[in-house]
Amino acid sequence: MLEIKSFTFNPFQENTYVLYDETKEAVIIDPGCYEKEEKDMLHNFILSKDLKVVMLLNTHCHIDHVLGNAFVKRKYNVDLYVHADDEVVLKSVESYASNYGFQQYEPTSIDEYLKEGQDVKFGNTTLQVLWVPGHAPGHVVFYHKESGNCIGGDTLFEGSIGRTDLPGGDHHTLLHAIKTQMFALPDETVVYPGHGPETTIGQEKIHNPFVGERARF
Repeated sequence: MLEIKSFTFNPFQENTYVLYDETKEAVIIDPGCYEKEEKDMLHNFILSKDLKVVMLLNTHCHIDHVLGNAFVKRKYNVDLYVHADDEVVLKSVESYASNYGFQQYEPTSIDEYLKEGQDVKFGNTTLQVLWVPGHAPGHVVFYHKESGNCIGGDTLFEGSIGRTDLPGGDHHTLLHAIKTQMFALPDETVVYPGHGPETTIGQEKIHNPFVGERARF
């Protein structure tokens, strides 16, 4: 059975996720850990559950979601998986990280490219990769059909959507991607976003002011 553990890291209050199942194999998604205390918190949880981290996944590569990439790759000797369209986003982080106060940011490289419709497998768990661009050009979400859970990154939030004013962002692209990709999931699907609390597809279909039935924008 899939288990999901969330952490909130860095000044952007970014949600980092550890997914694992009964085999003790685990994946880390969007490690935002930067300070030593944050890295220790993540690692101590891994130790407490006796988990074996086998993969590092990024929904997208804005700075708040990749601050811990180098740490995770080095600590657990795992590969980094990112959609090819977000490679330029990842490479750009080094050029502006210090402007946000992250002077010790460690750049890293992509090992494997994620593709739309791809299955990502660990332990007894299979995650489906959905391409949902707009917030970032290579933004993906990870959907687990059996448990009805979706790691949504910065696409769909409770009552909101991801910002689209950053380089590579496009408002209409994001709206279309949410409606055609995420809203195709069952209403009871729980979305674990990159910031803030969980929500459901059904909730956002009705109440989200950007993409729901009562959209005001």
